[in-house]
Amino acid sequence: MTVFNNSEVKIFLLIGIPGLEHAHIWFSIPICLMYLVALLGNCTILFIIKTESSLHEPMYYFLAMLAVSDMGLSLSSLPTMLRIFLFNAMGISPNACFAQEFFIHGFTVMESSVLLIMSLDRFLAIHNPLRYSSILTSERVAKMGLILAIRSILLVLPFPFTLRRLKYCQKNLLSHSYCLHQDTMKLACSNNKVNVIYGFFVALCTMLDLALIFLSYVLILKTVLNIASVAERLKALNTCISHICAVLIFYVPIITLAAMHRFAKHKSPLAIILIADMFLLVPPLMNPIVYCVKTRQIREKVLEKLLNICGR
Repeated sequence: MTVFNNSEVKIFLLIGIPGLEHAHIWFSIPICLMYLVALLGNCTILFIIKTESSLHEPMYYFLAMLAVSDMGLSLSSLPTMLRIFLFNAMGISPNACFAQEFFIHGFTVMESSVLLIMSLDRFLAIHNPLRYSSILTSERVAKMGLILAIRSILLVLPFPFTLRRLKYCQKNLLSHSYCLHQDTMKLACSNNKVNVIYGFFVALCTMLDLALIFLSYVLILKTVLNIASVAERLKALNTCISHICAVLIFYVPIITLAAMHRFAKHKSPLAIILIADMFLLVPPLMNPIVYCVKTRQIREKVLEKLLNICGR
């Protein structure tokens, strides 16, 4: 039996949009615009929260954490996607691929964790508004942010190391425009059972976050229904709309992709690639827009800064 080692595969090949390779340059225009708007929007959110003392509250600190994870997702996938769509450069070295999947999965776990902690924030604000400020102090928020970052790093840290120990023989064609753990491990010609089990564990952690978010909203709804005034009920629920939108924007592509892989008999590669790209492109693009539109304090501060700039 021939023994292969990691050196047999010198480069992995990413893909753009199958069958439309000739039109990649045209796809690069909206993709570049989406990246620019996403980065500009999230930088604006961070700048407004940092410079406005009136926004130095737990809700906005968590929003800043969401913006950081969104920017991380954008910057993690940006290099390979732009190389593919602008220059048709499909190749990526194994080490660069392992590094990219570490950052993509790390910021994915971080975003999931931030969305969970934001649901807890909304529950505390509605259930116990009088003690909200004393429970979520700035120090506690900082500690929670640090714990989220450490959790994200520790959960995905084994990924690049377990991938490096695998042997890659003949296959080197990946299924997306960027590297993912579950995609890369399928190319291995050695036993990848450890990768499969650990990847499933990390996926379960993300789904646990979603289950806890759902539980938070059950408790929020129960609290809101105990409020006598209809106007007060609507006011309380209105503070949750932005977060609900962020949860849907983040989790719907993930669940849709998982369902297609699991249940679709005739999977369309094009549909899978487009949904996978949406997972990395849409949340960083839409979250700043949603929060600017639905959060009055953010919207007013952004407009105030724009008017100041235009008035100079």
